[in-house]
Amino acid sequence: MARLPYQPADLAEPEETVSAIRARRGGSLLNLDRMLLHSPSLAKGWNAFLREVRTGLELSPKLRELAMCVVAVLNGAEYEFIHHAPEFVNAGGSEAQVRALRFPDAAARNTTLFDDTERAAIQLTLEMTRNVRVADDSFNAVRAALPDERAVTELVGVIAAYNMVSRFLVALGVEPE
Repeated sequence: MARLPYQPADLAEPEETVSAIRARRGGSLLNLDRMLLHSPSLAKGWNAFLREVRTGLELSPKLRELAMCVVAVLNGAEYEFIHHAPEFVNAGGSEAQVRALRFPDAAARNTTLFDDTERAAIQLTLEMTRNVRVADDSFNAVRAALPDERAVTELVGVIAAYNMVSRFLVALGVEPE
């Protein structure tokens, strides 16, 4: 149950911020947006930042969504998982992988469903989310699996960003639509 009331679904002000969010969302406001809009400044910055994380990076969309799903599971952010599991499948993931991601520790070792790059990304996500600090072996595995420093930086950034998202969702009890 949401810990604060959602802003109305037909909210129109502040027009510039609400319009930008609606444009990114295809015309509607999600419950996350309706919670963020209690602070228009936060909502404005969040929208711009997450738009870049979702659409402006060169990182593989499949790897991006995989990391988002793992963060969601680890932090108990079902809202986040519900929104990103379909995107993971759309980016080339499988339904079997989605089911396996519900158990990320096992997924990090699953050589049948996940390739070396995916397992390295899962392990990085596990460590960044649980411990903040990442073991050298885990970091080196990601570095070896990805093509360059940009991809490594973007993966770390996605994991960090979606830890922020999940913590917001969980703390405020944002419910799936």
